[in-house]
Amino acid sequence: QVQLVESGGGLVQAGGSLRLSCAASGSIFSIRTMGWYRQAPGKQRELVADITSGGSTNYADSVKGRFTISRDVAKNTVYLQMNSLKPGDTAVYYCKALIITRPEGLNVYWGQGTQVTVSS
Repeated sequence: QVQLVESGGGLVQAGGSLRLSCAASGSIFSIRTMGWYRQAPGKQRELVADITSGGSTNYADSVKGRFTISRDVAKNTVYLQMNSLKPGDTAVYYCKALIITRPEGLNVYWGQGTQVTVSS
């Protein structure tokens, strides 16, 4: 059984910062890519950023230069530092991870989501 537990969401004024964390736990053999997605009301879930086990990162154009994804491999944890937040960043943020367990193999896991609200 694998769980992803997110934390760090909340309410912040435009221009402010938040740091999201997502910790994976359970019968984990290894973790491949970890990432953050978000879903605003009435919109599809979209990729915000992801990071491979080797440390390569990928960002949505809308957050480049403002958000930074990082990972602590030893702790099975991924972080999202969000700076210069805008009202358009308001959404539920979900952690996603590609995790290998035994004997199941490679599967996709999602966190429960954490609300980020940016006021103008």
